[in-house]
Amino acid sequence: MTSITNTVLIKRVINNQLLDSKDELAVEEPLEIQLLYANDNNRQAKSISVTMRTPGNDEELAAGFLFTEGIIDNHNQVKSIDVSSLKENIVVVSLEEQVTPDLQKAARNFYTTSSCGVCGKASIDAIRTVSIYNDKEDDICLKAAIFYRLQDQLKKQQLIFQSTGGLHAAALFNLEGAFLRLREDVGRHNALDKLIGNALVNNELPLNRSILLLSGRASFELLQKATMAGIRIVVAVGAPSSLAVQLAREGGITLIGFLKNERFNIYSGTQRVIM
Repeated sequence: MTSITNTVLIKRVINNQLLDSKDELAVEEPLEIQLLYANDNNRQAKSISVTMRTPGNDEELAAGFLFTEGIIDNHNQVKSIDVSSLKENIVVVSLEEQVTPDLQKAARNFYTTSSCGVCGKASIDAIRTVSIYNDKEDDICLKAAIFYRLQDQLKKQQLIFQSTGGLHAAALFNLEGAFLRLREDVGRHNALDKLIGNALVNNELPLNRSILLLSGRASFELLQKATMAGIRIVVAVGAPSSLAVQLAREGGITLIGFLKNERFNIYSGTQRVIM
């Protein structure tokens, strides 16, 4: 398996002196996601996406990507997920015989980079994917103090980030603020797809009783993926975008940004936060 970090020789400048040193970098490599499904009584293979990612949890990434993009609906549609033994950086998702994937959802050019999760989208309508969980009501009410503890817990779990400083993280907590799991990646959308993919393959969706914490900003594609997984509370260390706020308000999601120490901003869903 490809390493997720790489040590390189560098020159470090300290107090106007040039010193030989080493630095640990987060590895970034392309992953091709292929779909194998029945078509006119034949099995057809189709390349769905090439995404730049940090190697590791590739099966979860593929499952999460296909689900959050609306190409598959649930884990029962997946027959197997296999990392190719013939060629590096390819993962093949085989669907059950009776499953016909909704490839209309794949109409845009699925070339995603670590900086952009929706590059090439044909129109804004194409990325307003409809979640099968968006009609679930909830009575969630959380004390503000729960959110204050999340960032410290995230830092304790971000082992790769501590050595490289180059990865985004997406983490799940329960409604009491206890840490559940985390995924890291050079792409913020990949980290979330890995997290949701893990829940999908373990039949744990929807994640409507969990808190999602993002290590950076909250962009539209991250809110869209959270919506697909039924997540009702999204907390970001950084800022949300205007479109992310709009989607959160339309979808009834509590969106919190600029989480720091005992401060944060609430952009939507204030009714779930008790002061």
